[in-house]
Amino acid sequence: MKIAALIFDKITVLDIVGPIEVLSWVPGAEIVWVGKEKGPIRAAPTGLALTVEKTLDQAGETDILIVPGGPGVRLLLKDAPVLDWVRRIHARTQWTTSVCTGSLLLGAAGLLTGLEATTHWNSSATLESFGARYRERRVIPQGKIVTSAGVSSGIDMALWLVGQIAGDEVAKAAQLCIEYDPQPPYDAGAPSKAGAAVIERARATVKEIIAKTLAGA
Repeated sequence: MKIAALIFDKITVLDIVGPIEVLSWVPGAEIVWVGKEKGPIRAAPTGLALTVEKTLDQAGETDILIVPGGPGVRLLLKDAPVLDWVRRIHARTQWTTSVCTGSLLLGAAGLLTGLEATTHWNSSATLESFGARYRERRVIPQGKIVTSAGVSSGIDMALWLVGQIAGDEVAKAAQLCIEYDPQPPYDAGAPSKAGAAVIERARATVKEIIAKTLAGA
């Protein structure tokens, strides 16, 4: 099963590394790292390098498309070649997925109109501007399109997807092998739980990170 991971400068690295780690447990999984140009891209804000193996024109059809988020996704929302590629690939995928603000790219490509979808909570209004109906949920399947919320939820999405493709026992084995057993010290992982003061602090932090990252674009 071919899995295309779209990567680009200024992605959030866990958005793509988390679900790819999980999806590698799908029997026959073949991971292809796809981007606009071959060579390294840099994640934000860590600066970690990932390598594009195939350009958009070289990637060919895929069974699963994963679109991550991060500050750099905003630079692609009007990028016609990328949006055309997403639409073309989606037409033949078994599953088209996104993590965090990656759903904004699906929305900009016209794939989420009228659908329930999720994204990072701070980008919910932008998601709805593309015709989607935002819901505060970790994972939202809508036919073959599966969106997941901010960053860490990509792991949940990928485990759900492994279960759909290879069965519950394979998905459970994958979960155990990566020892994904979240027991966070705080219960503030969604706006409905965090409280107004924490939300405002987080919103200011996200705004600062995006501004600093895009200033160097």
